[in-house]
Amino acid sequence: MDKVCMHFSKITDAITGEITCGDCGVVLCEKIIDFGPENITQTNDDYQNNARTGQKISLKMADMGLSTIIQAQNKDSSGKSLSGQNKRSFYRLRIWDRNSRADITKQSYIKAFTFLDGIRSKLGLPDHVVEKSAYLFRKVEQKKLLTGRSNQSVLCAVVYMACRITITPRTLNDIADVAGIKKKVIQRTYRLLSANLDDVKSASFSPEEFVSRISSEAGISEKTKRDARKILEHSQKKGITSGKHPMSMAAAAVYLAIQDNHEKVSQTRLAQISGISAVTIRNRVRELQIRKRNQE
Repeated sequence: MDKVCMHFSKITDAITGEITCGDCGVVLCEKIIDFGPENITQTNDDYQNNARTGQKISLKMADMGLSTIIQAQNKDSSGKSLSGQNKRSFYRLRIWDRNSRADITKQSYIKAFTFLDGIRSKLGLPDHVVEKSAYLFRKVEQKKLLTGRSNQSVLCAVVYMACRITITPRTLNDIADVAGIKKKVIQRTYRLLSANLDDVKSASFSPEEFVSRISSEAGISEKTKRDARKILEHSQKKGITSGKHPMSMAAAAVYLAIQDNHEKVSQTRLAQISGISAVTIRNRVRELQIRKRNQE
């Protein structure tokens, strides 16, 4: 009985784009797709621009990068003039294409995603958070939840929701400050969206995610930052951080680590950095100290 070839030796033909077995000659794969640029030009500029792929598809574009442009030229690819019937057909197509771009839904997308670009640049949001925000905004529009509400407030709510889903530490205060919208409005819209978007589950932030942000702005040492993380890790195991604002717990842990390492950063300074009142930080510090004494 003949042995079955396992095709261990593979040969790639760069001209035909086929992968064949070097032992038995069987064609294993056809039509390999080359995603690189064309190599038929000579200058460097043409080489960089002559790519095989087109514009990137993105949800934060109103047309998702799939726009069509029908030029006002009544000529075919060979340069010959079109017949009268074809001219009338292309004229109607241009009218339909222009009207589709002026659709109310698409206009709302354009305004909302322009506003999203501003929030992105001010908060330094990564691409995956922006894409998730655009996806959630489109989902809100499909469920007819934009009626009677401001696009800006809804967009701020979905940005905060996307940050929680992707575990990107951005607070409501951060979003409200850069957007110029009251925090209560964003909170109310967020609760509405959370109740209506059943398949969207956003996790709560962990206090440890805000330690690096507070520490870098306060200018404390790396040892103090590590100590603050240890305090929060121990507090989470004991359930001290449950139900508490993550930013307030992070500020309290940083303050305790600053005291242990004898660095000079006041509670007022930490309150300014974190956006949490000094009274709240003192209360959280007191809770952490009480639990620490009880364990000792």
